[in-house]
Amino acid sequence: MGLVGFLLGIIGFGIGVPIGLFIGFLVFIYKEPSDVKDPIIRPVHDLDTSSLLDILPEIPFWMKHPDYDRIDWLNRFISDMWPFLNKAISGIIRSMVEPIFAEYTGKLQIISIYFKSLNLGTIPPIIHGIKVVETNKNELVFEPVVRWAGNPDITLVANLLSFKITLQLLDVQICAAPRITLKPLVPTFPCFARIAVSLMEKPQVDFGLKLLGFDIMAIPGLYQYIQEMIRKQIASFYLWPQTLEISILDGSVGATKKPVGILHVKVVRALKLLKMDLLGSSDPYVKLSLSGERLPAKKTSIKMRNLNPVWNEDFKLTVKDPQSQVLQLHVYDWEKVGTHDKLGMQVVPLRLLTPHETQEFSLDLVKNTNPNDPQNKKRRGQLVLQMTFNPFKEDNDRFSGPLDRYASNESGVGSLPKHDGSICGAGLLSVLIQRAEDVEGKYHNNPCALIVFKGEKKKTKLIKKTRDPCWNEEFQFVLEEAPLKDMLHIDVMSKRTHFGLFRRKESLGHVDINLNDVVYNGRINEKYDLINSKNGVICIEIRWEVT
Repeated sequence: MGLVGFLLGIIGFGIGVPIGLFIGFLVFIYKEPSDVKDPIIRPVHDLDTSSLLDILPEIPFWMKHPDYDRIDWLNRFISDMWPFLNKAISGIIRSMVEPIFAEYTGKLQIISIYFKSLNLGTIPPIIHGIKVVETNKNELVFEPVVRWAGNPDITLVANLLSFKITLQLLDVQICAAPRITLKPLVPTFPCFARIAVSLMEKPQVDFGLKLLGFDIMAIPGLYQYIQEMIRKQIASFYLWPQTLEISILDGSVGATKKPVGILHVKVVRALKLLKMDLLGSSDPYVKLSLSGERLPAKKTSIKMRNLNPVWNEDFKLTVKDPQSQVLQLHVYDWEKVGTHDKLGMQVVPLRLLTPHETQEFSLDLVKNTNPNDPQNKKRRGQLVLQMTFNPFKEDNDRFSGPLDRYASNESGVGSLPKHDGSICGAGLLSVLIQRAEDVEGKYHNNPCALIVFKGEKKKTKLIKKTRDPCWNEEFQFVLEEAPLKDMLHIDVMSKRTHFGLFRRKESLGHVDINLNDVVYNGRINEKYDLINSKNGVICIEIRWEVT
């Protein structure tokens, strides 16, 4: 009997302990405490020191930090719009996640995965303050502090073999301080081309997770593990300087694209051109430009009385979109008086080029680009040219083959630029004249900026009657070698806009910039004090990109 009793005691203990733990778990999860009372609300000045310390984390940022502004109006707007935002955001989540579910359907014995319910609840997020960051760049930067203690109902159902598994997410709490950048600013609604989002610190995330009706987050150790894993995963993708970039505008609707390379064009010769002059000859020259550019077209020299001219002249043009841009070529007969007669034209899509390879084209000239025009069947001669596309070094990995197979590799996640240290050689110098401040003339204030570099002069538009002009105009210089010892001279001038014989122009100040730092750093964005100006400054961004 003693042995039998001992064995029965062991069996009873082995069965009773798991049953007791299971019953205790159910009581702990599902039994609501009866001693819960309504909170007591008291004025802040009635609280003691320990109570004040307990509520400090809940105080809005606009109370603790003078850089943050209070925006109750925006919170009221979000609260009123939340029922509609809830449906819109839920629809976006469905459209993004359901294709991922479809990839796993039929694999790993999964029959189907779907949302049984997807609702973000009735409680909207609250912005506890917002800070606007001032920069010299053509962008708008702000940092909101967002907190959301929501009551969402998100239930996911997975049919695995003959089992139906439900996973429910509820009681979500999120606190994050993202940095949102709208860039670049453009004169087309909504006035910015991209949104870049990055987190300044790891977010605080808390939530409940039920599997088959049981709260698995109540399992000791699992809650802390899942929470830390989520924070690390979010930080690895979006913690500054990593960014999530969302495109709003493209180049076709006003967004400014940065140059990605230089197109070298050599106009070699023309053959059997049309006779346009009375003496049976022509005086041809060629104008060439890239589509989508507002810059003046480049011209060859004029070959007098020649139907088979030879030029062998080289030109360089900056390329912003090799997939869509084309080289436009127009051949004219020069006239001393009157308009120049058009001998023919032709276009070459840049996607036909292979980077760093020189290709020769023999183009049959036509009257226009309309293929149905019967006048294009008339022989107008040929134009021979050589073309080479050299992308900048930072874009070399994007153009690894023929450009007709090129597709933009934009994953949406930004990263830091990479430099291999090669700065010498040919490249593009880009000068962005942003604005000037506190420039004051003695006789008039109609400022414009004059750029002088290696004897070449370029000028911004003139802005009337202002001491704080905003230009945002970019100028480019294609160079054969890095400008390590060169200076960039910028003079802010004021011109009289009405008729007058005296004081038509006056200088509001100037600055000379050594380009050595630009070459080694790749880019600078600075405010410069204007020489011979009392308080004037000018904001300039300069970039050097090597091919």
